[in-house]
Amino acid sequence: MIDLHTHVLPGIDDGPELLAGSVAIAEVAAHAGTRTLVATPHLRADHPGVRPDELAGRAAELTAHLRGRGLPLEVLPGAEVDLETAAALSDDELALASLAGNGRDLLVETPYGPLPDDFEARVLALAARGFRLTLAHPERSPDVQARVETVGALVEQGVLVQLTARSLVGRGASGPAARALLERGWAHVLASDAHALDRRPPDLGARLRQAADALPHAAAELEWMVTAAPRAILDGVPLPERPARQRRARRRLRRS
Repeated sequence: MIDLHTHVLPGIDDGPELLAGSVAIAEVAAHAGTRTLVATPHLRADHPGVRPDELAGRAAELTAHLRGRGLPLEVLPGAEVDLETAAALSDDELALASLAGNGRDLLVETPYGPLPDDFEARVLALAARGFRLTLAHPERSPDVQARVETVGALVEQGVLVQLTARSLVGRGASGPAARALLERGWAHVLASDAHALDRRPPDLGARLRQAADALPHAAAELEWMVTAAPRAILDGVPLPERPARQRRARRRLRRS
């Protein structure tokens, strides 16, 4: 599995403060079947320690440390980019923050509060600069929860969508929105958004199994969302065809 959205780098944003915390995240993720973690620290004003020109080196250093501990896991560079910050950065700086450093794909943070009135315009303006965008966890936005078509309009313009895996099986407000986005074909990637073992843990494998059990008609699609789809994003190539869904089994009526 590939976990496209994690805060695994130590000491630069609201992920683990120390290297030991990064190792703990990696150990749990690797044990559950993840082989690639994309380190996506917050690239925004309140985390000045996140510098685009340092991301590749930090990811490589963490990979080397994990391999030295015998963990079969690679950490690739990236960032979770705030729209305001993106507008202020040059194309070259944004390329340094691209997923796997591929120069094309950006993970863009969906605001947690109300979306700005010009949200769609800001996203499309960033895409017009030549980047393919993956929108991070839109199901957590109250505005998206109220109207998932907000995201659908962007998907129709080529924007990809990353859901947080636990949203699909959660009972909170993000759950119905996440499932609606999945059912409408407006979601492309599942990720953990891991921050620590006790706060958004690296539970992608467990949540994937829960989601497949709850949504068996979409099991192949869910697998695609943690393997082939994120692989294509990291490689900067078109996504492969989405697997067909199984027909839902009809419930048999009991005769009295």
